[in-house]
Amino acid sequence: MSQVKELLVDQLQDLLHAEAQLAGALPKMAEAANCPKLKGAFEKHLVETQGQIERLKQIFDQLSEPAEPKPCKAMMGLIAEGQETIEEGDDKDTTSADLALIAAAQRVEHYEISAYGTARALARQLGEYECARLLTQSLGEEESTDAQLTTLANPLLQQLTLDDAGASVNLESVNSGDRIISKPSSARKRKASGA
Repeated sequence: MSQVKELLVDQLQDLLHAEAQLAGALPKMAEAANCPKLKGAFEKHLVETQGQIERLKQIFDQLSEPAEPKPCKAMMGLIAEGQETIEEGDDKDTTSADLALIAAAQRVEHYEISAYGTARALARQLGEYECARLLTQSLGEEESTDAQLTTLANPLLQQLTLDDAGASVNLESVNSGDRIISKPSSARKRKASGA
């Protein structure tokens, strides 16, 4: 086996283990999410992750290599941090807890974007263009998920800022682009005044 192919197989084994770990973590993240759109994003990405695992198995078949995962220590660490974020979310307000979940999820996405990009470059170097095409498809899903998480984070950040100022934003209107700012409720006023 050439050194480039050996490196590609190593990267793919790492990705296979990483995706399997993520498939186990995403239902917990969805359950911990307070914002329905964030919960939906995690559930959608679980389906994509399951598809990415199948794609990786196809790539192993095309390379005539066994689909044997190699322990991905980086993803183990990211998943452990994500679990801590879930546990710490119980002590935070819902907006802060969701923002922390988004941050943890984006760290995972950035790792996967890097890993898929490297694997695709190696596949192209080997002339394994069908493998590269499949890796490009997974890479696109990871980039799309990362962008969606950023889109979800923006109104939550606005909400946190407005909470500090004693106002609120209607998070249900985020997709339409309308921002509805309201006066603080009496509960928020009490919270702000320390009552």
